[in-house]
Amino acid sequence: MASSAKSFLADAGYGEQELDANSALMELDKGLRSGKLGEQCEAVVRFPRLFQKYPFPILINSAFLKLADVFRVGNNFLRLCVLKVTQQSEKHLEKILNVDEFVKRVFSVIHSNDPVARAITLRMLGSMASIIPERKNAHHSIRQSLDSHDNVEVEAAIFAAANFSAQSKDFAVGICNKISEMIQGLATPVDLKLKLIPILQHMHHDASLASSSRQLLQQLVTSYPSTKMVIVTLHTFTLLAASSLVDIPKQIQLLLQYLKNDPRKAVKRLAIQDLKLLANKTPHTWSRENIQALCESALHTPYDSLKMGMLSVLSTLSGTIAIKQYFSSAPGTATTTARSFDLVKLAQECCYHTNRGIAAHGVRILTNISASCQDKDLLPLEQDAVFGLEALLVLCSQDDSPGAQATLKITLTCMVKLVKCRPHLSQSVVESLLTQLQSAQDNARILMCHCLAAIAMQLPVLADGILGDLMDLYKLIGQSATDKKQELLVSLATVIFVSSQKALSTEIKTVIKQQLENASNGWTAYRIARQASRMGNHDMARELYQSLLTQVASEHFYFWLNSLKEFSHAEQCLTGLQEDNYSSALSCIAEALKSYHKGIASLTAASTPLNPLSFQCGFVKLRIDLLQAFSQLICTCNSLKTSPPPAIATTIAMTSGNDLQRCGRISNQMKHSMEEFRNLATRYGDLYQSSFDADSATLRNVELQQQSCLLISHAIEALILDPESASFQEYSSNGTAHVESEYERRMMSVFNHVLEEVESLNRKYAPVSYLHTACLCNAVIALLKVPLSFQRYFFQKLQSTSIKLALSPSPRNPAEPIAVQNNQQLALKVEGVVQHGSKPGLFRKIQSVCLNVSSVLQSKSGQDYKIPIDNMTNEMEQRVEPHNDYFSTQFLLNFVILGTHNITVESSVIDSNGIVWKTGPKTTIFVKSLEDPYSQQVRLQQQQGQPPSQQQQQRTAYSRF
Repeated sequence: MASSAKSFLADAGYGEQELDANSALMELDKGLRSGKLGEQCEAVVRFPRLFQKYPFPILINSAFLKLADVFRVGNNFLRLCVLKVTQQSEKHLEKILNVDEFVKRVFSVIHSNDPVARAITLRMLGSMASIIPERKNAHHSIRQSLDSHDNVEVEAAIFAAANFSAQSKDFAVGICNKISEMIQGLATPVDLKLKLIPILQHMHHDASLASSSRQLLQQLVTSYPSTKMVIVTLHTFTLLAASSLVDIPKQIQLLLQYLKNDPRKAVKRLAIQDLKLLANKTPHTWSRENIQALCESALHTPYDSLKMGMLSVLSTLSGTIAIKQYFSSAPGTATTTARSFDLVKLAQECCYHTNRGIAAHGVRILTNISASCQDKDLLPLEQDAVFGLEALLVLCSQDDSPGAQATLKITLTCMVKLVKCRPHLSQSVVESLLTQLQSAQDNARILMCHCLAAIAMQLPVLADGILGDLMDLYKLIGQSATDKKQELLVSLATVIFVSSQKALSTEIKTVIKQQLENASNGWTAYRIARQASRMGNHDMARELYQSLLTQVASEHFYFWLNSLKEFSHAEQCLTGLQEDNYSSALSCIAEALKSYHKGIASLTAASTPLNPLSFQCGFVKLRIDLLQAFSQLICTCNSLKTSPPPAIATTIAMTSGNDLQRCGRISNQMKHSMEEFRNLATRYGDLYQSSFDADSATLRNVELQQQSCLLISHAIEALILDPESASFQEYSSNGTAHVESEYERRMMSVFNHVLEEVESLNRKYAPVSYLHTACLCNAVIALLKVPLSFQRYFFQKLQSTSIKLALSPSPRNPAEPIAVQNNQQLALKVEGVVQHGSKPGLFRKIQSVCLNVSSVLQSKSGQDYKIPIDNMTNEMEQRVEPHNDYFSTQFLLNFVILGTHNITVESSVIDSNGIVWKTGPKTTIFVKSLEDPYSQQVRLQQQQGQPPSQQQQQRTAYSRF
């Protein structure tokens, strides 16, 4: 179990001893100076790891200068090692500060008599093209080396030419004629021509250059009809068109022409591959005629491999805007029915093809057409899609080969998509899945369980009647302990939890626990418990966490499991709530809070510096505060009975002009309660904003908690505090909104029910009556009766993003302030690095980083004279876009007041949708503002009663200007 703990505990860093940046660099420098070649090479190849660990310019600059020295004086093998390091660390190259010095040391080797040394240097220059795109000496060396008689050097020059062409317009324009001469020249061998042609894909810097390159490629394609030549030229043609954009429609026509007319299979395959590339990149440029031509080619080809390729292009297009263009009625074809379209004919013909891959693409096309086109003519295709999917399901679920599994994944994905868009088809799809589940192979069963769970999360299609079949299958699987069986136990348990989300019967719990005791390891039990927590089956989860407590290796894991057990127990206490029984509700909430407090103590003990569990702690603390607020609200409502308004309440209300005073002390308590719920909603919003790496389901869960707080605060306002101005328009729910989970569905139905109740009571009776308090208490109970769902991000982080900031100037000792004269400005440079986990950008990507700098005066020194408020503080904000995960910017700060100032730099990120996420970090430095020497001298003289000297008077006059 400990080995699998990576899912929620972060990696503990590298195995070797931690060193600071300077020590690590000195350690590698010692290796570079060694007399042994092996040690030198070892030191060189360890540099990328150093860059990864300390990705700031000051270290990277020093390191690259040392590597350039090794490149200058070392042998060819060392040079090759430095080249590989440079290529691996390409994104750090722009952090080199002394670019001239670095290039000078590397470039000196270009004058060597050894062609291999020159070749390595050319490759090195090519790898650095992003930072030296306009260096004329590098351009000249590449042009010269293209005429070399040494093949190794020429190939290196071609590599460098391609890289420089991509970066520099001047170089591309200058080299284009040279490349075309070499390609067309009779003296150039064919294999060299094949290497030269791909350089032309970078000639897209302006329209005329792109046009001349296209003309050259057009000549080549006709002049050199050999297979290799046509393949390389056509592919370069496609890449050039994809970059220059304007020629894409022409390129699609050209590729379709080759696909139709060229008899060579290799050329046809290349044409299909390039069409797929253009279908992914620019589906909107495909006309109806293009798709029609591709359909005709697919219908007439006798080769399955080519048919599969063409269908792959069509299935890509069918999921985009291109499919709507295809089905939009062209002039004169208004009467065509859906089934007469060639694309539909092709898909229907392929659905039952003997080749699984072809059949999969066929059903995917039908599914995409059914999902995206709502016309009545296309409705019969739904049934065709369902029949095709069922046939493929039967075929692939019996086969254990990797190909069958890949096809099955496509089939099941299509099923989920079809059911999402066409809910009325869900029953037949689910029935076919359940039927096949009994006889399928284990690998297929796992995938089918995932599919069933995905469908059931969106629509409540799994009836209680099927639980018996699922339980029988569960008993059957639990008899063996292979890895696949363990995986299947988890998948099947998930389906059982989804299908019986109201409550698990004792029998089901017993069967699940028995099977886990018989044939499973602790990790399987933990995963099943985790799924139970996600689905709201907290009693089952609590028992499983309890059984795992003694099976873990470290105390952090023990405390983590113990906290989960307590949280599950707390949520289990809330399932006993009943409407109109408020005293038992208070005791249930008190019992839940007791467990939650135990759990949060355990959760705090489970956190480590590397994995602080900040989201989990934040989420649970908010849950505790929410339960306390609910409990307080019920007590406040009860206080109407225990402490009714006094007899003189009406007189007090009339005297004060506040009608609410009629209700006595409950009105003030309700006001406090409403403010508390609003405050909780704000805190849930802050938790949402700080969870940049969370999956959408977790964020939706946090949003629902926030909405429940806003709902209660709105109900208090509408019923008691301000019934006249309460509006229900903004709170009316959108019934057509797509619901992603059972938990969300139940929460939304509670929200709607509470709003209806509040609206029906609003303005009917004067506040505060027992009807009003009963409505609020029932709203609280209804919200708490929906079992809380602990979503994925609570247990595992699939995406990890963090920002590391470096400020300069920075003090040697963090507590020591930086000295600045009060008549000068401090230039604060902020540099940062974005660090990612194993799956960067899985849920959202960073578009830009927002840096906020503020300064606060901590302690004053010197005279206490008045200064404009503008000079008291600094508040600045800048947005910077990271390039290769690095960003830097500068701020100018004023410190006119003498004393110690506290500067805080806080970063937040903006994703590609423009949403701001408060990810941190926050860095603080201290600045001591000192009086400038001249002002100090004048002040001292004034204190001693001496008039300033003539020279000094002159100086003050000048200093004004």
